[in-house]
Formats: sequence, C-alpha cells, structure tokens
Amino acid sequence: MTHLIVADAICAAFPHLRIDAIVAEGLSGREPWPEVAERLSRLEADAAAGNAPPAEDDPHIASWRAAYRAFGTNPKRERPSIEALRRRLVRSALLPRINAAVDCYNLVSVTTGIPAGAFDLRQVKGDITIRLAVGSEEFTPLGEPGTIERPRPGEVIYADAEGVLTRHWNHRDAERTKVTGNSEDIVFLLETVDAPAFGAALDAATASLTTLLRSRARSVDVRRLTPVHPACALLARDQGGD
Repeated sequence: MTHLIVADAICAAFPHLRIDAIVAEGLSGREPWPEVAERLSRLEADAAAGNAPPAEDDPHIASWRAAYRAFGTNPKRERPSIEALRRRLVRSALLPRINAAVDCYNLVSVTTGIPAGAFDLRQVKGDITIRLAVGSEEFTPLGEPGTIERPRPGEVIYADAEGVLTRHWNHRDAERTKVTGNSEDIVFLLETVDAPAFGAALDAATASLTTLLRSRARSVDVRRLTPVHPACALLARDQGGD
C-alpha cells in the first residue's frame, strides 16, 4: 500500500498547509482532449489580448514565494510552479502541450492560481513523503535522464524510497515519475501554504480537476492532507515495479 505523508518538520514549519491529492485510476490519456485544448487556447488568446492571469501581483503566489524563502530557496531563481506557468503565459501567450493529463492540471493551475503537479504511481517506489532534504538524496530532473542532482539540506522535497520526486517543493519534477500518455494510475497534487486565505481557491481547483478527470478515468478519489491529518493511503494494491 502506498501512502502520502507530510513529515512532522513540514507540519511545524507550515501550520496552514493543505494538500489535496486526487488519485485517478485507469486514466485514458492517449487520446486528444478537445475540451482541455479549447480552454487552453482561450487562455492563450486572452493573454495575447493582454488579459492573462497575474504572475507578479497575485497574493497566493506571494505566499509561495515567502514559503520558498523560509526553507532557503530564492524564488526569483527557482520559481514556484504556478508562478513559472503564469509568467510563461504572460510572456509568450503560450502554454505547453504535453499530454492529456499534464495539460489538464496545467489548465486548472493557471486558471485558479493553485500549484499543481502529478506522479505516475506505477513508477513510485514505496511511500511518498514531503519532507526536508538531508542533502544525500539523488534527483534526476525531468527531461534530463543522464543528470543527477543533490538537493540542498533543508530544501523541501517530495521523495519516495528510491529518490527525490520534486525539488524546491513544487519547482521541478523528476524524470522517473513523470506523467506520460501511457500513465494510467496517477496522483495529482494541489497545494496551498495558507489554507485560511486560499482554501476556497483550492476547493475550486480540486472540484475543477476532479470533474475533468472523471470523464477519463475509471475512478477518481480525493484525499486531503493538513498538519492535523498528515498522511493518507493512495493505492491499496501494489503498483507495477514495486
């Protein structure tokens, strides 16, 4: 059984943290997704007309910048994922097209201002823990299969039994657990470090992503993690490769 766990140190440092984990099993991600493609195109058209969602003066992004600084990461060099995505939209009026699942969570993220990411659960080894790095872990960045990095001690990471799955909290994903068109069992992660202020936005993001996924997956379930409830089971059965 695979669990998602928030380490005690993270709970103590970020007492208003909330993570919504959406587990989609039996996802069909190979076929085009016209609804998502159309909505992404509308966002791009709005951005080209000067109406992109804010990347600089958004209070939720500001809360993530503060969180990054709190664990020693400079958010001007390694940006929170939502800021990087929105800056790209403002700058180029374009959003990436990766595959159905990734495009889906990018759409929800840029629309709601909530950081979003995902892991292919069949590539995960053991439990997933969000914790502080000790500095000896290994990370292979997405798109760089021959590269090995070591997170700085104290950096917030997602990690499993084999290595680091994200660096700088949600700045960059790992190659091994990336979501592809062939991924069928996926955990999508939506996050805020200030639930009292931005819980309603997270609710909206979770509802939007869940609705989209239910049209493509055999089952979709939502788990909520907070410092009061810092762990949950993701899949009750073993994944391939474990």
